[in-house]
Amino acid sequence: MTTETSANGSREHASFGFRDVEVGAKQGMVDAVFHKVASRYDLMNDLMSAGLHRVWKDAMVSWLAPPSNRDFEVLDVAGGTGDVSFRIIDRSRGRAHAIVCDINASMLEVGRERAAKRGLAEKVEFVEGNAEELPFESGRFDAYTIAFGIRNVPRIELALKEAYRVLKPGGRFLCLEFASVDVPGLDRIYDLYSFHMIPEMGRLVAGDAESYRYLVESIRRFPHQERFAEMIRRAGFASVSYRNFTGGIAAIHSGWKI
Repeated sequence: MTTETSANGSREHASFGFRDVEVGAKQGMVDAVFHKVASRYDLMNDLMSAGLHRVWKDAMVSWLAPPSNRDFEVLDVAGGTGDVSFRIIDRSRGRAHAIVCDINASMLEVGRERAAKRGLAEKVEFVEGNAEELPFESGRFDAYTIAFGIRNVPRIELALKEAYRVLKPGGRFLCLEFASVDVPGLDRIYDLYSFHMIPEMGRLVAGDAESYRYLVESIRRFPHQERFAEMIRRAGFASVSYRNFTGGIAAIHSGWKI
């Protein structure tokens, strides 16, 4: 995802898949995608990644290492279905409290239902909100997590600044996102699979090929790992690092508010 201003400075653009659209239009377009796929989102994640998204999310929570001997408050942005938050609660042995903040009401509703079924309704709160303008006070959270969501934000720089703002000093930022494959040969196989198989899976399972075509294209427009790490540093974070997984298909980025 890229954001740019035209030569006369009057119009800001963002990528929507391989298309450039006005920034003001992108959020509504992304919202429409996730309203369509919400009910089958977790199932499609399993199918598209052959279950690897679970391994990557587990690795993210392991790197976060939420403490089990004290209270710990985490903000999970774009985490509508609760997948990451549930893992954090389990890892902390119930000491953590999570707020899931997502701009999409359909995704949040799926998350609320899942939390109730797991008996976690008191541990996980679901709030509708925009990553670019979070409805929370500054310096509140011990950690900020976002998994497979930041590439859908129209202005990534604003989202990163907001992440920095709402964290306590000493707070941790962790972002799991699809990345740039760094294994020769795997990139070609991955492209063939992504552009041909994933939209077809979306058509068969979710009745929607176009939404999954957008999701595949959005991955290709997301900044390379090094460039994204530099964006995190520019937002104010220190000790920024990242770890590649599965040949760079996904990466976890980490930063600290000092």
